[in-house]
Amino acid sequence: MTGREPQSTELQQLRSLVEERTADLQRVKAEYDNYRKRVRRDRLTVREIAVANVLRTLLPVLDAVDRALTHEPLTPGLKDIADSLDQQLGSLGVASFGEVGDPFDPARHDALTHHVCADADRLVCSAVLRPGYRLGDHLLRPATVEVTGPSPPARNPHGRSRGVRPSSAPADKPPLPAAPS
Repeated sequence: MTGREPQSTELQQLRSLVEERTADLQRVKAEYDNYRKRVRRDRLTVREIAVANVLRTLLPVLDAVDRALTHEPLTPGLKDIADSLDQQLGSLGVASFGEVGDPFDPARHDALTHHVCADADRLVCSAVLRPGYRLGDHLLRPATVEVTGPSPPARNPHGRSRGVRPSSAPADKPPLPAAPS
């Protein structure tokens, strides 16, 4: 045997070690790339949540400006404030919704009253008491509305309507509203 065989085995060991280290390096690089993507995605999510929280706290200001526009004489200063608010919030992606005639959607509307209309086939917003706002697809606040439409479904076989507590009031007197829990 010559001295080449030990050198050949040593060369094979070195090649195998290099391949192993290369595979380890590729795995670590892939993990780091995934980590960077996850951190970037998490930062964007935290930013979106923070922006939504700040905008949600500003909604009472928008309501106050809307009330002022409705009840006060329109002055140039008030008009400038309202226009600036609308423009800045629009540039951030905030949009108001809730119009008379919109189909009622319980995911986007809070109904305070229900007016029964026998010839209606679906619930419709008949009055908007407070507009709703969304940021992109994210709901900041549902619109508070009055709805008009068909009467609620009849009582179920157990004698209770969905969402209404049974009453111990006599049949000739209307039941009292349920106390908040």
